[in-house]
Amino acid sequence: MTAPRPVLAPLYLAGFTTAFGAHGIAAALGAETEDIGWTLLAFGLTLALYDLAEVLLKPLFGALSDRIGVRPVIVGGLLAFTAFSVLGALLPGTVGLIIARFGQGAAASAFSPASSAAVARLADGASRGRYFGRYGSWKSLGYALGPLIGAVLVVWGGLPALFWALAVIGLAAAGWVLIAVPKVPVLPRRRVSLIDLGREIAAPGFVVPTLVLAATTGALAVAVGFLPLLAREAGIGTVGSMALVTVLAVVSAVVQPLIGAAHDRGRVSVRLGALGGLALIAGGIGAAGAVSFAPDAVLPALIGLTATALLVGAGVGAATPVAFAHLAASTPHDRMGRTMGSAEIGRELGDAGGPLIAGAVGTASVAGAGLLVVAALTVGAGALAALGLRSADRGSGGRRAGG
Repeated sequence: MTAPRPVLAPLYLAGFTTAFGAHGIAAALGAETEDIGWTLLAFGLTLALYDLAEVLLKPLFGALSDRIGVRPVIVGGLLAFTAFSVLGALLPGTVGLIIARFGQGAAASAFSPASSAAVARLADGASRGRYFGRYGSWKSLGYALGPLIGAVLVVWGGLPALFWALAVIGLAAAGWVLIAVPKVPVLPRRRVSLIDLGREIAAPGFVVPTLVLAATTGALAVAVGFLPLLAREAGIGTVGSMALVTVLAVVSAVVQPLIGAAHDRGRVSVRLGALGGLALIAGGIGAAGAVSFAPDAVLPALIGLTATALLVGAGVGAATPVAFAHLAASTPHDRMGRTMGSAEIGRELGDAGGPLIAGAVGTASVAGAGLLVVAALTVGAGALAALGLRSADRGSGGRRAGG
């Protein structure tokens, strides 16, 4: 039986919360760096604390959700996120921000993979793509719109206003999950050795969708970071820069549920959705790279950057739900939390690695070269994914023919 929307809607808010918490705070810290008096090194390390906590702790909390249930881990993580957000609002200065930043990341490490596992457990195989599409669309909105919302809140009331907003969202999500999300039964678990864990991580059903998710998240981070930069260099202005990021977020949010539902109906295969999405992303990042070589031409720059927003948004929207659906379908329910937590590491590495590669190559040469390298790496990820997803498509095709 398909899980009704009200059951999963609180999980969408949880997904938005972790993405907004990561990117909203990052943008706000960039705006406030001079007031706080940080060096660039301290600024960079503080930005990395959220992602560092997630990389270290997501697999652990994912495994914990398999042992005690997803709902306690989601609610506990959201309440901890709220507490650290309040701490950030009340404790000004560098030390308070560092504690709050790491604490928020640690809390997100709990409720983010547990939320993904809950979507996988509550949605049956016939509706998993649709619901992962909705979950992913809200998470993409948090990633893309977080910097814009964060900037508005900081201009209005400083960093405390942003921390208070995150606290309210976290508390509301925790209460909604506690009230509306049903208890997901804890399943018996077999003993797992290190060799078993190695086999799970090396299995194509895990590696391929994780690679796709890492590539999409990395490209999204690059687009969100470089679109405003290139737009300002082309003279498009602040409003135009914000509009480009908004277009990307809206397109991704609209496309993900549509592709997810089409995947459930058998109209969009895993291979088509993932590879088509990565191809669109590579084209979009490549267009941005081309624009950076002629930044003074305003109209061509506007056309190119708009194409980037549309293509990257559509590509993320196409690849993300089918990758998550494939990952969930390939994972036994008794280790869904651990698998989702491990897969989230790939997304975090993409989130950090994409902008790092684009920035490093761009610094050594020109900005456009960094973007073109990211586009090429996205194509490479698609080529690797094609090899593994070919067998998945044959298996799903055989099941549909047999059904």
